[in-house]
Amino acid sequence: MPRVVSLFLPSWSTDRTRRAHGEAAPAPETPLVLAGREGNRRIVLAADGAAKTAGLRVGMPLAKAQILAPGLIVQNADAKADAKALDRLAVWTLQRYAPMVAADYPDGIVIESTGADHLHGGEAAMLAGLVGRLAASGFAAKAAVADTLGAAHALARYAARPTLIATLGHGTAILAPLPLEALRLPDALSSELYRLGFERIGDVLAQPRAPLTLRFGPELVRRIEQALGERAEPIEPIRPPDMIEARRAFAEPIAAAETIARAIAHLTSQLCKALELKGLGARRLDLLCRRIDNQAVAVRVGLAAPSHDARRITRLFCDKIETIDPGFGIEVMTLAATVAEPLAPKQTVSPLGEAAAADICDLVDTLANRVGERAIYRIAPVASDAPERSIRHIPALAPETGATWSPHWPRPARLFPRPERIETVALLPDHPPAVFTWRGVRRRVRRADGPERLFGEWWKREVELCAVRDYFRIEDESGARYWIFRSGDGEDAATGSQRWFLHGIFG
Repeated sequence: MPRVVSLFLPSWSTDRTRRAHGEAAPAPETPLVLAGREGNRRIVLAADGAAKTAGLRVGMPLAKAQILAPGLIVQNADAKADAKALDRLAVWTLQRYAPMVAADYPDGIVIESTGADHLHGGEAAMLAGLVGRLAASGFAAKAAVADTLGAAHALARYAARPTLIATLGHGTAILAPLPLEALRLPDALSSELYRLGFERIGDVLAQPRAPLTLRFGPELVRRIEQALGERAEPIEPIRPPDMIEARRAFAEPIAAAETIARAIAHLTSQLCKALELKGLGARRLDLLCRRIDNQAVAVRVGLAAPSHDARRITRLFCDKIETIDPGFGIEVMTLAATVAEPLAPKQTVSPLGEAAAADICDLVDTLANRVGERAIYRIAPVASDAPERSIRHIPALAPETGATWSPHWPRPARLFPRPERIETVALLPDHPPAVFTWRGVRRRVRRADGPERLFGEWWKREVELCAVRDYFRIEDESGARYWIFRSGDGEDAATGSQRWFLHGIFG
């Protein structure tokens, strides 16, 4: 069953206006509205959160809004610029999250996430990451994922806080308590339904559809059927004009895996030739299969390094043929290089010269496309006294930076993301524990080395101004070695809680 993400940007126009003005933009707490003309008068077309808090609303005369909020900032609305900016955001989403993305004007984006969410750690992680990245850029956002575009659209606008994940096969129960506007009905139709006593979607769903069509026309029933998945609502993915792609239409629909594999090989060869002519290598590729029932199936493949090797790309796509549901047949296939980077020619190593370095690109690409890009990475050092801040994840094939950890004090091979509390018997302030209990198991210490004293990074966090940790390397009677620390110097309570924690395990 397909899964659809609806991304809602409630203050898209005003947030974009603030960002477009850069440093000249008003402070976030200053009310901001966008004004336009309706006949001979100027009205509010969009308002940010501060303006709504001040009592302003869309459709209000601008003169009245300026009276209610004396410090109001007024900008002229630019619907065309907003639509172009939304298209750019949709392309950004396409390149990073899923192969099928479309702008949902005027303030949303639709993402067909089927088969792509696992690359980002699951639906919850994908939505949280998407909303978080937009928030960091100054855009308020809410998102929901559901079985249909109509349901996701409704949940994102009327139920997400700020994200919501509907269970697979959720049915009508999740839509029933939402207001009528969630069905994407025209304002006049919603007003008429309210006058007749309908308040929620559940009130409409309880009525026979034939009388509804006779009384209100086909629009109401069409929106209901789209929200419930009874009527198809295909997503037309956005395609930037500079994207390199290859397309093939079939005289007869294809469905067999062998035929699909041959078509993929043909498209890959055609695409890689185009990439090579432009001196580019693909980093992310999308295969879109348009079926005869007007449904689209998408497959995404990522590469650890730019490449236009047709054989490698074909093999990666063929590994995913089992995820392609051809339905009653595929009539059009399109292969696009969603992300491409410059790829300079390389000198082939001569058999008479030195041996070529081992190439692990194939292995990295295979693993990354099976378990997700985030699961394949390397560890790089970071200049920090705090152990949990001294490492970062970098791409598996990222170039070497030359940075290394200090060899004076060894660090454990396995460092916990969060130190785990342990119970100890120890002499204060400078002695390691003689016995400690971790995860319910009591361990007697046979050897110990330390302490290594680390101070807090007061220039990053004020609460670390006096913070101290004393680290010890210890070995228990079974030979296992641990990295533990005491929070504090063992004497002054201002330096820490004086409790003991286990932070890592040596190999």
